[in-house]
Amino acid sequence: MGPSLWLSLAASSCLISPSLSGSFQIDYDNDCFRKDGKKFRYISGSIHYSRVPRYYWKDRLLKMYMAGLNAIQTYVPWNYHETIPGKYDFTGNRDLESFLKICNDIGLLVILRAGPFICAEWDMGGLPAWLLQKKSVVLRSSDPDYLRFVHKWMDVLLPKIKPFLYQNNGPIIAVQVENEYGSYFACDYDYLRYLLKLFRYHLGDEVVLFTTDGAGKGYLKCGSLQGLYATVDFGPGGNISKLFEAQRYAEPHGPMVNSEFYTGWLDHWGKKHSVIKKEIVAKSLDEILALGANVNMYMFEGGTNFGYWNGANSPYWPQPTSYDYDAPLSEAGDPTDKYFSVRQVIGKHKTLPAGPVLPATPKYAYGLIQVKKLQSVTELVNLLSFSGPVESVYPLTFVEMKQYFGYMLYRNTLPINCTEGTPLASPQNGVHDRAYIMVDGVFRGILERNKVNMINITGQAGSRLDILLENMGRINYGGGIHDFKGLVTNLTLASNILTNWTIYSLNIDKAVASGYLNKFQRKTSEALPKVNASVPAFYLGTFKIPNGIPDLPQDTYLKFPGWTKGQVWINGFNLGRYWPARGPQITLYVPAHILSTSAVNNITVLELENAPCGIELNAVCAVEFVDTPVLNGTTAYTNFHSRAFNKQSWHE
Repeated sequence: MGPSLWLSLAASSCLISPSLSGSFQIDYDNDCFRKDGKKFRYISGSIHYSRVPRYYWKDRLLKMYMAGLNAIQTYVPWNYHETIPGKYDFTGNRDLESFLKICNDIGLLVILRAGPFICAEWDMGGLPAWLLQKKSVVLRSSDPDYLRFVHKWMDVLLPKIKPFLYQNNGPIIAVQVENEYGSYFACDYDYLRYLLKLFRYHLGDEVVLFTTDGAGKGYLKCGSLQGLYATVDFGPGGNISKLFEAQRYAEPHGPMVNSEFYTGWLDHWGKKHSVIKKEIVAKSLDEILALGANVNMYMFEGGTNFGYWNGANSPYWPQPTSYDYDAPLSEAGDPTDKYFSVRQVIGKHKTLPAGPVLPATPKYAYGLIQVKKLQSVTELVNLLSFSGPVESVYPLTFVEMKQYFGYMLYRNTLPINCTEGTPLASPQNGVHDRAYIMVDGVFRGILERNKVNMINITGQAGSRLDILLENMGRINYGGGIHDFKGLVTNLTLASNILTNWTIYSLNIDKAVASGYLNKFQRKTSEALPKVNASVPAFYLGTFKIPNGIPDLPQDTYLKFPGWTKGQVWINGFNLGRYWPARGPQITLYVPAHILSTSAVNNITVLELENAPCGIELNAVCAVEFVDTPVLNGTTAYTNFHSRAFNKQSWHE
């Protein structure tokens, strides 16, 4: 045998033992990886630390280990750590280093997907929205206005992960550069070369760096680069050998690697919940392993898009709060039937760890919780807008207001009498993404991106026009990632372009987390004005965890009987969006660690459309904690036909 062409991990600083360092190599002669000199094949699963509370990291990782995995794969979302330029957060749920240490302690290797772009059905594919402050910037390219921020970010991130490389006795065996770049329009090899040089500078010349692209020559043409080992992704049900031929187009020799073997699929609001049969997944996984290939199952645990972190696809279809993905571990980290099917297949090809599989985490149904109406968003706008109003001739976007998530309020006055229905329109489809229209405090309708660009309104000249604008998540895949939010083009009323706006940046999360709305409720509970049920408004409630029941609090799910669409917080923690009127997700996952047994728990609901109580209904408003999730409710668009496993199906 001739001399092997190996990429080896060099030793530098050490995590565990200063005297022993590991090696992880690509053996091109024998088409395999070598770990510490021995032939090695990884069987991995994806888990995103940004979608699983830190409280549960160890639980989920142990369950993955007990399934027979010897590695996990995770993304690093840039915007999760640098939400504001130059301010970095690696604390709490964002503590990447602690996550890597837990992996190391359990004995799981790590395949780290460091970006800067990650896709992942995550807001803007992990890129910070503030990159759009220069409108002409070309993301994911060698545009200097993009690269200077990439460089600053990688100067922070890569030194943090270097001590965790395998040659430094850490768990990281390989680092991915960019993600599925062959599916992006730019096809900028200078950009990939720049990233390669930057990663090598920080991580060393011998670390295994790789790319991932779809299993087609067209994707690999623009997605691969000499010096980056090319891998592919594909789902179950196809001809496995033929799909790996695409990788051989870019890498004639070396290990076969499927970096994203889809165990399920993503969901979108208004479309059916994706379910992939466990038998199909198990059969294709068995075929991959029988070929001796390396595999990462995407996802093994999907988790949750808490807060505003969900992404969207083109044409504009936002993803729901749940990222369950029909994965082997459920959104709540519970082993499913698919988990045991996958584990059984893995057991055919390697020895499984001794001992029992960890059970599902217990769930508890806390029942109905009454919530009382506070006031509408428009009535509280001066309290929610900590920065105060901004005057502008034309509407400003979220980025121009330096607000990147959530909601903003646009205020104007009607320039003409609208005694009969007068069209309020966004002729250029410039509502990104949903606008709730009110005239003198009366709800008039909704404008929605790609769906509703005109409604008729009535009112007198001089009447106050309020538009609550919701950012429902930025596009995370393809050329549409330059996704500006807000009123991105002018609105017209009849033939008039509306000008002279007053715009409020709303920091609702700060108001909720500080407890301010609860204090406001106590001060004004005797004299609240009546609020129409259709006006976006806050509803507040409290509940106690029952006494005398052991092991509480437990995980639970929040259900919204009769509610329409909105956002919900528990004890200041933003659980995410609910939209049972559109589906398919009906319940929101509530992890136990955000609940309190020693104090009263607060719940804040922002209902954007129509609550099940109000002036007309004279009913009690309530939400309900249940012990079973519902992710497959009736959807608003029943004619949608899902073409699973093909990322390009969104565009076809």
